[in-house]
This record gives sequence, C-alpha cells and structure tokens, in this order.
Amino acid sequence: MGIRLARRQQDCCALTHTDVVEDYLKTVFELCTRRGGATTSALAGELGLAAPTVSAMLKRLEASDLVRRSDDHQVELTEHGLRHAWGVVRRHRLLETFLAEVLDFTWDQVHEEAEVLEHGLSDRLAERIDALLKHPTHDPHGDPIPPARGVHVEDWASSLTVAPPGSSFVVERVCDRDSGALRHLSALGIGLGSVLQVLEWAPFGGPLWVEVEGRKHALGAGLVQVVHGRVV
Repeated sequence: MGIRLARRQQDCCALTHTDVVEDYLKTVFELCTRRGGATTSALAGELGLAAPTVSAMLKRLEASDLVRRSDDHQVELTEHGLRHAWGVVRRHRLLETFLAEVLDFTWDQVHEEAEVLEHGLSDRLAERIDALLKHPTHDPHGDPIPPARGVHVEDWASSLTVAPPGSSFVVERVCDRDSGALRHLSALGIGLGSVLQVLEWAPFGGPLWVEVEGRKHALGAGLVQVVHGRVV
C-alpha cells in the first residue's frame, strides 16, 4: 500500500490524516470490536503490509496520541484516536447506505466502493448524505452508523454458530468483507431480518442445515461465521 495524498488536516493532531492513517485507525477499530483485540501482526495481515512497516506507522500514531501499545503487542485506540476512527467508519457506512439506497448497488458491491470514496468525503457532504437518507442508524450489512456527535456503541451480536438445533435465528448483521459470501446469502434468500429455522449440524464437521421460507439450505462453517443476530 503506497502513501496517497493527504485528504484532511486535523487541527487537534500533529500528524496529517492521510488515507493511510485513516486506514490504520479504522482497521484497529474493526479488529478490536470484531475480534476483541488488535496486534501488529493482525494489522499487517488485514492491511497486506509487512510487520516492520506496520510497526513504524504505529510508532507515529502513538507519538500523536492516536493509539497505545502494550508490552504484549496489543494495540488499542486512545480516546483521541477513537473519535477519529468513528469519523472514518461513519463516512464509510453512510456511503455504503447511499450507494445501496440511492444508486441501487447490491450489498456485496458497496464495501469496495466505499473503501475508495470514504477518504475524499468531506464532513459537510457526509452531513448532506445523512440528511438525504433521513439519518439512518445502520448500513446495508446491519453495521451501526456512528452519530455525528455523541457516543457510538459497536456491539456484535452472536454468530449463527451458537444457535442450537430447533431454534429460530433472526439475522441482524452480516460481515461485509466477503463479497462472495454476501452474494451467496442473497441467492439463498438470506438477508437482514431473515428468520432462519436452525435444523441440525451435519456430522463430522459438515454444514449447518437451516430452513428459510420453506426452503432448506446447507451453510458451510465459513458462511455461518459471518452471519450474526439473535436466537428467538
């Protein structure tokens, strides 16, 4: 990943917020909220960079009070860094919602487009989009959209893996990283708000069988892990 042109200068920071800086802050946020923690190696894997490159950037972010690192190599956002990460996440999720609701992009297409556009979106334009969409609270994948002001809560509901056979499971959120998984779920008629009847796990590590609107489907382990919601 090369250094791109700076997009925004934050008055509260000594470090100019380039696209790369924003990518780091958002990725730390996502790892901490989705996986429970971030490390140098995990960041390197997510960003497709060498660990020494990531370590050098983390030193710069730490010097600007955007992240802190512990002796066991854990990385977390400071309160200052968290506010900036929320801003990037807000722009990304507003763009995904705009692309889906206004431009008719499918939910498997919006993530990649928003990844590019989020860095050039001004706060003023983000507010216009927010107003046009009538202040949505969640994006097309069920991810909560941080408010322009105030505190943001980023809770991940349980994955479908915990739903016991014989239960019903309401889909509330789906991980947006795998466009192929999203397309497959759509083909099966599974989306936000879908109610899945959990039938059984096939033996010897086989798929999970579910029923959706009278049709039975086998969901592999990788697919089951990206679907989140609640047992009802």
